[in-house]
Formats: sequence, structure tokens, C-alpha cells
Amino acid sequence: MPSFEIEESIDKVVVGVDEAGRGPWAGPVVAGAVVILNRKMDKLFLDSLNDSKKLSAKKREMLYERLLLEEKKGNVAIGVGQASSEEIDEINILQATFLAMKRAVKGLSISPEFAIIDGNQTPKDFPCGVKTVIQGDGKSISIAASSIVAKVYRDRLMNDLAKKYPFYGFEKNAGYGTKLHIEGLKKHGITPEHRKSYKPIKAFL
Repeated sequence: MPSFEIEESIDKVVVGVDEAGRGPWAGPVVAGAVVILNRKMDKLFLDSLNDSKKLSAKKREMLYERLLLEEKKGNVAIGVGQASSEEIDEINILQATFLAMKRAVKGLSISPEFAIIDGNQTPKDFPCGVKTVIQGDGKSISIAASSIVAKVYRDRLMNDLAKKYPFYGFEKNAGYGTKLHIEGLKKHGITPEHRKSYKPIKAFL
């Protein structure tokens, strides 16, 4: 279960950072950045923050709304950053992910002194010190919160894109290469939101 163990060992203003959307064939990659300013918040709420992949969509939505509420109360600071499909094609998905992470941290209302990032790859030229944590969204409450922010924010974006491009099932598959998505590509071709540098999309060009 995620805890504040990593945050407490650093003893600075720590931001948790995670991303959503590295694998999909369409849409932006989104990063969430969360600073838990008040670690004495409702224990039940803090204990329910976990790796977004382990939570149901309904639970994620509920926790996301609660995080926004706690931000209004000054208990939490939240930043969201994204890199577009064009940027992904231009600089590659890893660099675009790092760019989204930097934008998320810069979007915070406070300047953190240190970032703990989910995964094992360290971005260069980050606005503060960095430590990577493998499977961090299952270890750190700050990273778990950022994984929920990134996932819910991106899912909502993909829902909006589904209204603009209704043939690919973005509202169900979030841009991943499902059967419905492939059918849409066969019938309607690609959209400006598709990642042209991705192998399966190249096949449709």
C-alpha cells in the first residue's frame, strides 16, 4: 500500500509525478504532479489513494474530485501537463512524456524542492531534484495521487475527442489499439490526433 515513507525520507517539499497515455495510438500523453501539503488529512481518503490501474473508473473519478476539493482547501497542490501527438511524433514518446512532466510541475501553484517520479527513467533539465521510483504509484501516496490525476484527466480528454472523432471508440479505449479502433482506422483513416510515428498507425498512412 502507498505511504509517505519515501516523502518523509527526503524531508523537502516533494511532488509526486506520473503519466498516462504512453501506449495509446492516439491523443496526448498526460502527466500529473501532486504535492500533499497536509499529510494529516482524512486517513480513509489518503489510504484509498493507490495506483490508478488498481482502481475502478468510478473510484478514480471520485478520488480525483476529492483531490480537487482538497486543493481548494489548500491541502494539496495539483499540476497537469500534456504533450500532443504532434510533439510525440517529433521528439518520441519518452521525451514527450518528460516534457508533459515538466509542464505538470511548472503548472503547480507552489515550487517543489524535489520530485519523485514513477518509473526508472530520469528526465534531464527538470525544474527540481529528481528520484525515480519503480512501481512508485504503489509505494508513494504522492505518486499514487498523481497517477489518478493523469489518468482521469486524460480519459476526460479522450471522451471529448470521441465527440469530435466518433468512429474510433476513444471514449471506451482511450486511444489504445482495440478492435473498434482498428475498424475505425480501416473505414475512416487517421485523424490529426493519431501518432504517425507509431508502427500500427504508419500502416494506415
